[in-house]
Amino acid sequence: MNTTPIPHKQEILKKFHFLTEIELKEELLEHGQILEFKTGDVIVREGQYVKVLPIVLKGTIRVFQTSEEREILLYYVDPGQTCMMSLSACFFNNQSPSKAVAATDTTILAIPTPFITQWQTKYKSWNTFVIRTFRNRYDELLGTFESVAFEHIDTRINEYLLFRKEKDKTSLIEISHQELANELGTTRVVVSRILKQFELNEKVKLHRKGIELT
Repeated sequence: MNTTPIPHKQEILKKFHFLTEIELKEELLEHGQILEFKTGDVIVREGQYVKVLPIVLKGTIRVFQTSEEREILLYYVDPGQTCMMSLSACFFNNQSPSKAVAATDTTILAIPTPFITQWQTKYKSWNTFVIRTFRNRYDELLGTFESVAFEHIDTRINEYLLFRKEKDKTSLIEISHQELANELGTTRVVVSRILKQFELNEKVKLHRKGIELT
């Protein structure tokens, strides 16, 4: 993690076009701290008391929980967004129930927790941002629950690979079997077995560094 000087104010404020009060924007720049993380760096640890709220300026944060050496993906946090789990921990001074890791090289604006509740009653647009964050993450978590509860794992693997193909704009998805298992909350053995069947059915080609959709 690196701490960097605040870049040009206008570059920061472009990320927060949905915050309308001038005073709020000034407070963001005054109290916020720019932090940089490399891919794989831990931003928030499971069980940690959260002292700052991370708002993503660049890159992506992966938020997940661990259970019995397996990972359960909750959601990703993209530019202009924040983490619902961290937000909840900030409000109630609770330990974080999840872990947040930089999925790519990531830059965040870290807001000290005392301002989170202050701004909630002080600024309407911040209140809207917080409520929208909870609502959007709730919808995502509900979708994840429905997928895990009602879809077969082979269907989920296929849907994930198609999603990555569209997102990455390539048929060759650079991901290991273990990483794919972590994304879907299952085991590497299960993923490898299903991918081998996909290959026999000529749906994919398995490579050392990834999975190619055919």
